[in-house]
Amino acid sequence: MDIHEYQAKELLRQFNVATPDGRVAGDAAEARSITQEYGGRSVVKAQIHAGGRGKGGGVKFAKTPDESAQLFEKMRGMTLVTKQTGPEGRVVRTVFIARPVDIAKELYLSILVDRISGRVAFLASSEGGVEIEEVAAKTPEKIVKVVVDPCVGLAGYQARELAGALGLTGDALKQSGAFLRNLYRLFLEKDCSMVEINPLVVTVQGELTALDAKIAFDDNALFRHPEIMAYRDLSEEAPAETEASSFGLNFIKLDGSIGCMVNGAGLAMATMDIIQHHGSSPANFLDVGGGASEEAVNNAFRIILQDPGVKAVLVNIFGGIMRCDIVARGIIKASRENGVTVPVVVRLEGTNVEEGKRILAESGLKILVGANLDDAARKVVASIQ
Repeated sequence: MDIHEYQAKELLRQFNVATPDGRVAGDAAEARSITQEYGGRSVVKAQIHAGGRGKGGGVKFAKTPDESAQLFEKMRGMTLVTKQTGPEGRVVRTVFIARPVDIAKELYLSILVDRISGRVAFLASSEGGVEIEEVAAKTPEKIVKVVVDPCVGLAGYQARELAGALGLTGDALKQSGAFLRNLYRLFLEKDCSMVEINPLVVTVQGELTALDAKIAFDDNALFRHPEIMAYRDLSEEAPAETEASSFGLNFIKLDGSIGCMVNGAGLAMATMDIIQHHGSSPANFLDVGGGASEEAVNNAFRIILQDPGVKAVLVNIFGGIMRCDIVARGIIKASRENGVTVPVVVRLEGTNVEEGKRILAESGLKILVGANLDDAARKVVASIQ
């Protein structure tokens, strides 16, 4: 789950991580008032769950309280398009007014789960800000990774290594140990999947502060954190993804033309890969889970077909806990109730597979059955060409 910048900064303050003052404005008058409190200048920031807001026009500097009010009026309700939103953009519903700081240096710092080591890792670079993606692509050696032993925590020598990678000196260097330890504590205690500070800045006054922050959480741990769930903004999530989560389905909308319904995240990734290998692209990631019911299959099918870009559907089920005959009945029910008009290709394997294939064959519906995953992928791609 993602949260907004202003919410992330609330958490940073709870863990004594320095970040500039700021408040959400409810209207233009409040934006003007907040800016007056900050000495007549402010940073007006659109709040959406996507990066690249500055380049898209979602971060503006107000030199007067009146200018802050004007920027608020222009910003709230606008459709903000960035590299991360896609061409459709996101509607700005919340505007954050931040106290400006005098920046001497922009840096990059993040914490995430390193898939190679299976541990939490820090990434640090002395070249942060809006061009960090370019740094990662062209000069990856400028990004330093420090992997943390969970039994030890962030060691002193590791904090010094990170400070060195960031090029910190003077007061900023003195502040870095506590800054890094508090950030690591936030990551662990709140079950985060990512904490990104970009940019991390050193001010002219020598203070180390998180100018911007992006925090994501492990969905599987949210039951432990009702205080984090209270931050959830459903307007920032795709309606289909929200609906799918209410049925216990893991669904992510993509931009392709072949809808996918699979049981198991690894199998879903393999399914998407083989669709691309045969010349098409997936319209979604959808994992119905290991023991999904007939009703869950029906709901999954319906959610896939809500996407007008779906030209065909590939169902790839390995029946372990989930029985293939239940999947087959769910597919038939969904096809009839939703009036399916696009080609449907099914690959079944595992428990009750022959029974599942028999049910599909006797349904009277135009459903193609793949002999294996490769055959099914070839058939579904061919059906839309």
